[in-house]
Amino acid sequence: MPHMLIFGLGYTAGRLAERLRCDGWTVSATRREAGPDAMAFDDDIAVNRAIGQASHILSSVPPAEGSDPVLDRYGKALADAPAGWIGYLSSTGVYGDTGGAWVDESAPTGGGRRKARSEADSDWQTLSASVRIFRLPGIYGPGRSILDRIRAGRAHRIDLPDQVFSRVHVDDIVAGIVAGLEGPPGVYNLADDLPAPHNDVVSHGFRLLGMEPPPLQTMDEAGLSEMARGFYSENRRVANGKAKRLLGWAPAYADYRAGLRAIAG
Repeated sequence: MPHMLIFGLGYTAGRLAERLRCDGWTVSATRREAGPDAMAFDDDIAVNRAIGQASHILSSVPPAEGSDPVLDRYGKALADAPAGWIGYLSSTGVYGDTGGAWVDESAPTGGGRRKARSEADSDWQTLSASVRIFRLPGIYGPGRSILDRIRAGRAHRIDLPDQVFSRVHVDDIVAGIVAGLEGPPGVYNLADDLPAPHNDVVSHGFRLLGMEPPPLQTMDEAGLSEMARGFYSENRRVANGKAKRLLGWAPAYADYRAGLRAIAG
């Protein structure tokens, strides 16, 4: 029976775990603190045992304090692991700002604001010949979409007419990882087919909820955090052709309209 060990049982990895368990897999996982569905990340005995037993290993843990905590703590064990498949959930933020131009997996990385993420992406690639890197853009899905931000009163339209970014529905990420279980090692962008301005997504969300979109604001007027401002400082379109060609994957939600419509019911 296949056995997946997941480092970091968060939003995306949690949905993957549900899918794999439904498909008959054994799934082990870590969290910062132990719970009914996961062991504590710093429980070295339990985690090393799981590394030795797993047929597949995936990390969804982002860098912290400038380095990758999974590689820092378990890198040697992972490099020596018997698992024939290792995956890492990275970010398309490694490409930095392209002024709205398209990027694929051959594009240079490390020039953006996410230096630690770029270094972790590179370190995972060199860990083993069996590694798959899944680079993800803006993630949305049930309970985590513009619809939720609108209902919470946290949705803004920012006056940046040329800003474009890519996104992907969480279930399409899960489908991409599952497709990658049989696909060749390498780096894959998992993004939908329609990069679009954030304002278009916001406006569509308001229309789905039968509400009028808010007026355009500057970032100062919207009171955005430094993290949110960083998002608006980058502008790129992410190509997904490699995952389609080599993994046989295609997003079920080809654009944000289809994804939000499914979430809204």
